[in-house]
Amino acid sequence: MADESLFDKLESEAFRKGLVARSREADAWFRKRAKKLGNLNMHKIIKDKRLVETGRAVIGDMVMFHYDPVMRLSLPFYDSFPLIIVVGPAQRGFYGINLHYLPPTVRAVFLDKLSSIANNSKYDETTKLKISYQLLKSTQKFKYFKPCFKHYLNRQVDSKKMKVEASEWNIAIFLQMDMFKKASRSKVWADSRSKY
Repeated sequence: MADESLFDKLESEAFRKGLVARSREADAWFRKRAKKLGNLNMHKIIKDKRLVETGRAVIGDMVMFHYDPVMRLSLPFYDSFPLIIVVGPAQRGFYGINLHYLPPTVRAVFLDKLSSIANNSKYDETTKLKISYQLLKSTQKFKYFKPCFKHYLNRQVDSKKMKVEASEWNIAIFLQMDMFKKASRSKVWADSRSKY
């Protein structure tokens, strides 16, 4: 089907291969398949019909958007298309964990650990993470959040915020959607490794 979304295509392929969602085999397959896709076009991703436009950042949701940081000139690097888990409100914006700051395999490990604080195990539109900064910093289990924790200003978000449903989290974490400026992703990931 010509207008089939990227998420639909990947999920259909996985189903045809007999992979069970959220299994190790499915994760490995999505990681390998996403790597073959290479870098993706942000505008096509935002138009994906499986993503839901959301007007606000809701705690525990995974969202993506285009971002232009105020301090871009003084930052050593930044991601202009973050994939975040919303952690909480902040002055004139919100806090989030930008998963792009972690290599995909570490994202998968981190997301697996975060699943222990999900409000349910359905992985559907009702699923959210019961997350807070206090919880993240209270245990070594969530140590990967450290290089990813960012403050986003609402006025610097210059696209729609698109919610990634929980059923798509395992796909989204493996897609190369980051748009790092001023440094390569390998440099960003090396910097992140030094912080967790």
